[in-house]
Amino acid sequence: MLKIGLTGGIGSGKSTVSKKLDELGAFVVDADKIAREIVEPGEPALAELEEAFEGVVLEDGTLNRQELARQAFATPEATQKLNSITHPRIRERTNELFREAEAEGEEVLVYDMPLLIENGEADRVDHVLVVDAPDEVRVQRLVEYRNLDEDDARARIRAQIDRETRLAVADTVLDNSGDIEDLLEQVERFWAEVV
Repeated sequence: MLKIGLTGGIGSGKSTVSKKLDELGAFVVDADKIAREIVEPGEPALAELEEAFEGVVLEDGTLNRQELARQAFATPEATQKLNSITHPRIRERTNELFREAEAEGEEVLVYDMPLLIENGEADRVDHVLVVDAPDEVRVQRLVEYRNLDEDDARARIRAQIDRETRLAVADTVLDNSGDIEDLLEQVERFWAEVV
């Protein structure tokens, strides 16, 4: 089974690439999706986040993601606190899905992981695929499409590793400074050449 680690900074277009790879037939393990699942009401991680950060659980018992992000990305220490709660659980579920893909005889597994490099997960995959776009393009996308204010968008970008570090680990880089059609064509070329 070919394991592809898909990563890219926030606002880079990684989710678009992940969706296309899924359409092409890859078994996708989405760390962001897992991260959402582990903080559902009743999950231990939600209780720990409520203890660690003030006012991050809404009256209906669900996570206030915007408030958590505001606090968790404010300082490196707060980000580390968030990661210490969520990352072990994400890794545990990821391991289960990797085993499931192998048991089902999947030929291509895509590990869609924003923090693939930061968390030292690149060695778990055979090929690192990075979706890249300049920081200013990413800020603009986060403001336009995710309704973040510019300061929040910049803080989230700063909380991740810089582009140069990410690019240095890449086996393949998809340039997403243009339009979506161009990005999707690059994904199809990648699939044809690497898979």
